[in-house]
Amino acid sequence: MRIVTVLAALSGAVAVAAGAFGAHGASGEAAEWLKTGGHYQLVHAVAALVAVRMGERISPWLFVIGGAGFAGTLYLMALGGPRWLGAVTPLGGAALIAGWLCLAVGAWRRPA
Repeated sequence: MRIVTVLAALSGAVAVAAGAFGAHGASGEAAEWLKTGGHYQLVHAVAALVAVRMGERISPWLFVIGGAGFAGTLYLMALGGPRWLGAVTPLGGAALIAGWLCLAVGAWRRPA
């Protein structure tokens, strides 16, 4: 799980950079996309690290991949990418939701 830990840490760094750029270097809709993407990506980078620590195998990957997909499409649109990427954003969100559901199932199955 070293690779997912490294990816989660890098995801956190990207999230902070995107959020900072959204707060200080962008304006309008682009700023909102950067802030939203940064927020979701950062939360799910931390969730991935916690899930790794809990010994989970699937949810950390869903958090990292979903965070990259959700936030990445917002970042690309904020930087001038095509608007149709907004149609892809929910796929990342679905992966994030699946990550939380997998985490819940794993916690439920864990001995008390």
